[in-house]
This record gives sequence, C-alpha cells and structure tokens, in this order.
Amino acid sequence: MPQFTCGAFRTPLIRKLPVAYSRSPDLATWQNVRNLLSSNQHLASLIDRNTGIDGVFSTQIPRLILIRSSTPTEPIHTLHEPAVCFVAQGRKQVMLGEDIYVYGVNQYLTVSVDLPVAGQVIEASKDHPYLCLRLDLDPAMLSALVLEVEADKAARQSPGPGLSLSETTAELLDAAIRLVGLLDSPRDIPFLAPLAEREILYRLLRGEQAGRLRQIAHAESKLTQINKAIDVIKRHFRQPLKIEDLAARASMSLSSFHQHFKTVTAMSPLQYQKQLRLQEARRLILGQSLDVATAGYNVGYDSPSQFSREYARLFGAPPLRDIARLKTMPDYLFDV
Repeated sequence: MPQFTCGAFRTPLIRKLPVAYSRSPDLATWQNVRNLLSSNQHLASLIDRNTGIDGVFSTQIPRLILIRSSTPTEPIHTLHEPAVCFVAQGRKQVMLGEDIYVYGVNQYLTVSVDLPVAGQVIEASKDHPYLCLRLDLDPAMLSALVLEVEADKAARQSPGPGLSLSETTAELLDAAIRLVGLLDSPRDIPFLAPLAEREILYRLLRGEQAGRLRQIAHAESKLTQINKAIDVIKRHFRQPLKIEDLAARASMSLSSFHQHFKTVTAMSPLQYQKQLRLQEARRLILGQSLDVATAGYNVGYDSPSQFSREYARLFGAPPLRDIARLKTMPDYLFDV
C-alpha cells in the first residue's frame, strides 16, 4: 500500500476556519481563549517530552501517534486513514484534490475515509517545533458509543467531505491531554487509556463532526457505502476500473455514486486510482530501486511516457529527478 513520500502538489483553493472571537469578545470569552492556550501549551509539552527528536512515533497507547518536526517540510503524499489530528504547536496544511486545508493550534482535523492527500508542515522552528497528536479512529469503539449516545440518522444522510476542520473545545482538549499524559504512567495505560479515548470520541460525537463520525459507525450510511468502493479500488488499483462495478458494490446508481464519491474524496474514482498508482510507483522506485518503466508497469501503466507525464504532474518533477531529491530528505518523513 502507498506510503508517505514527499513532493510538489498544486492546489488553488485554500480553506481555513474563520478567525474566532473577532468581534467584541466579553471577559468570559477571553478567559476561555486563555484556558485553551494554556491547555495547548500543556499538550505541546507532553508531546515534546515523549518525542524529543523529529519524527513520527507510535506509542504504548493503541492508535495514538505523536508527530514532531523542527522545520517546515515539503508536501508529504500519503493515503491518510480515518483519524483525528490535534495540532498543539505550529501549523500544517493538508491538500486534497484541489482544496487546501490549513490548521493549527486550537483546531483539529477529522479524516473519515481513506484519502490520498499531501500534508505539509508550514510553521515550525527549532525553538517551537510542530507538534501533533494523531488518534486513529476505531470503528468498533465508535459504533458502540453511537448506539449508547443516541439513535442516529446517519443511514439517511448524504455524506459530506471526507476531510474537515473544526475548532477544539476545552473538554475535547482536556481528554486529549489526559490520554497523552498516560504515557508518563505506563501501568495505567491498559485501564485508563480506553476511557480517555472513549471520552475523546464522545466529545467528537457532541461536536461539529458528529454527522461524519456517525456515518463511519453506521453500517448502512452513504459514507460506508462509498467506503466499500474505496476498499475495492485500494485492493485492485493496478487493474482497470469498471465504474459500474464500483457503483454496484456501493449499492448506488451510477449518477448517485459519482456524486457521492466526489463529495467525499474531492476527486473521481479514476483520479483516486491514479493517485494510489503513482504513490505506489514512487515507493517502488525509491524503496526497491526499480527502474521507472518497471515501476510504472507494476502499478498498471502500459505506456512509460504516460506514466512519466502523470508522475511529474502529481509530484512536480519527472521520476528520476524527483527520486534524487527524495534521497536528500530526512528518513523520518517516510516512517508513517
């Protein structure tokens, strides 16, 4: 499956959250802002203490990953799995299709399906590194919690974009701090980490992204139906696609499938497949030293010239020049 790599990515549409508290904030609002900033500093110190050097770190807590970078990065291409990401320090942008999502402190990113994206740290320094917490979403835990919290209507809702930004609440941030804080007391992790993770999911279900998370949990939701088609593309991306078969797998008409797939992924099924092919080819050239023509053939390209054109269009340079540049990058960029 395609892994993290670096390269250029052209995206013209930038999406940001509106600047909060821009009009005549009262004293209570300012106090809330101060509390959030203080909590973010606490979370940043926990992440920094449990990383220490730049890299992407798995932890003793299942599904919890910590990320640190003391410099801005080039775009890092990957297939991003469902997760929620909190930035405690610095800023990042994530590029999906023609959209750019920019987020930083007091904001979180939700990814509800597997998406081919390019992520780039845009604000980081040696004194103030980029620090991020990523919690991969557990569908089983989410489904169980949805059943307890409320009877949802996810099956009848149309899916929204598979990637979205929201403002972090004090309660959500506090739960994240307690989860990361358990790394200082490993004996407590088996007992308390599931409770903290459950609270994070509960807070998310009470927030702006509740609809998307309920759709992940609901077996008959439109998002789940699209996810079935995505799974087929991921497993067979080297082979020619039959859109009719994908629509049937999603139990949708052709027109409905095209509409919902584009809404969720910001691209067509063929564009999704192309990104998977090119990411995998890049990995093969870089990691297994395959020549360009062989790598292209292995991921489904019959024409070496077409492969090179599409490769350069996505990554900003022809294969050999791109790979030469990648070999100068820090190894940790390829670890996720």
